[in-house]
Amino acid sequence: MIRVLIADDHAIVRTGLAQLLGTADDLELVGEAADGAQAVAMAAELRPDVVLMDLSMPGTDGIAATGQIVAADPEAHVLVLTSFSDQARILDALQAGAEGYLLKHSEPEVILAGIREVVAGGSPLDPKAARVLLTNRRAPGPETKLTGREQEVLQMISDGLPNKSIARRMGISERTVKAHLTNIYQRLGVTDRTQAALWAQRNAQRGEY
Repeated sequence: MIRVLIADDHAIVRTGLAQLLGTADDLELVGEAADGAQAVAMAAELRPDVVLMDLSMPGTDGIAATGQIVAADPEAHVLVLTSFSDQARILDALQAGAEGYLLKHSEPEVILAGIREVVAGGSPLDPKAARVLLTNRRAPGPETKLTGREQEVLQMISDGLPNKSIARRMGISERTVKAHLTNIYQRLGVTDRTQAALWAQRNAQRGEY
């Protein structure tokens, strides 16, 4: 059973999400937070598997709350569910430690699948958010070259290794692997590990990374 904490300042949204979670046999609602500070406190107390996090909330916003939750518990999974798809918020949320970014207009089954995906080690990203990242990525240049660590991660992705195996081989956390993946996707202009692996295979012999 995947235990979920909802963090959203709109009661009607929390109610709708609670009803949605109730339709899934493998998901359990353990709490509802009305703002970021409450989400941080409830996450520490309840230790949910996933925090479904809104970004725009009074006081402590979702980005700050995400950072605090992850700092207190590096194994915490935060999945952003918001109305905002601008590049700055997407990047800030991912850099704060969120493992996925979905928009509130998503179909119910997409939200449920996203919750399951972050627990399984994935990084669900709404297609619109992905397009924003790709459209606004920096123009190609020397500064967009992959770092040494990113090259290692890309090579292991190309070899078909899952995040857990990559983390073990590199002596880093799975969260750090995901952070590297986010950077790799943005730099290469791809949206998932399959596209990244194909890019690596096409460009390896050219020495382009």
